[in-house]
Amino acid sequence: MPEALLETGPAEETGAVAAAPAAGDRSFRRRMRGQRAAVAAACVVALLVLVAVGAPLLTALEGQDPNAYHPGLIDSARGGVPVGPLGGISADHWLGIEPQTGRDLFARLVYGARVSLAVAFAATLVQVGLGVVLGVAAGLGSRLVDNVLSRITDVVVAMPLMILSLALMAIVPDTFPRPVLVALVIGLIAWGGTAKIVRARTLSLKSLDHVAAARLSGWNQWQIARRELLPALAAPVITYAALLFPANISAEAALSFLGVGVQPPTPSWGQMLTSADVWYQAAPQYLLLPAGMLFATVFSLTVLGDGIRTALDPRAASRLRIGTGRKREKRATG
Repeated sequence: MPEALLETGPAEETGAVAAAPAAGDRSFRRRMRGQRAAVAAACVVALLVLVAVGAPLLTALEGQDPNAYHPGLIDSARGGVPVGPLGGISADHWLGIEPQTGRDLFARLVYGARVSLAVAFAATLVQVGLGVVLGVAAGLGSRLVDNVLSRITDVVVAMPLMILSLALMAIVPDTFPRPVLVALVIGLIAWGGTAKIVRARTLSLKSLDHVAAARLSGWNQWQIARRELLPALAAPVITYAALLFPANISAEAALSFLGVGVQPPTPSWGQMLTSADVWYQAAPQYLLLPAGMLFATVFSLTVLGDGIRTALDPRAASRLRIGTGRKREKRATG
């Protein structure tokens, strides 16, 4: 993906600027509507966001709290097996209860959507914010500034994300809420890719005539960045952020699954999978529901991000129109 974003050269920048997603950009919306997979993925993502935002209302309908413990529904003599069929499914517990913890599975599943999406969104904001600031600074700065920032970025990109995240989460004290720490750790480790993309685009943009004219007219670097570069950088940054989001959801789930991410009683999909390998034979929903939610979220966000990339890239959009036109001609002649 980063390579595809870096292919656009200075001669095509005007097209990239024109394709930036303004609020009333009809062409962008038209290209998005022409991609059925992206539209379907957007509907799934919107539904997941509604579930996350409406988690208190959904759990109120069931009448359960995600952190409430139900010791009477746990058979301690059998190692914490829930009492009742299929993990204790009943009118009061729509999906049953978690083994050992005795907490309502449905309530923790919908609240887990809120935690996972919020952590991934915050981590993406940190990554994009740091990447844009340092990438623009490297592209506009002197050769010394560019060399120093580029070497720092290379070090960050070379770091193994998951191993370093595991190490940091194991030693960082719980000064802040655990979800906040997870978002900060992921964001502070993985901003290098964004910085490299922004630096490359900044170097190509600052050689354009209108940017050179702004420099000659007396604009300082901040004015050039704010008025000329940032609007042109919107399309690649938004596209890259759309693909970072599902990756960060997977990273949060992996850290929680390994026991160093979000900690109980705060619900998380990755955390809910930690004991699924032991209990899924008694109640398959322990494995299928959190894993299915993770898959649906990551897959839908990835498809949506690819659709946004196509709609923002004038060359990809042109190929899309050409392909659609050929299909129409084939149907008309056939």
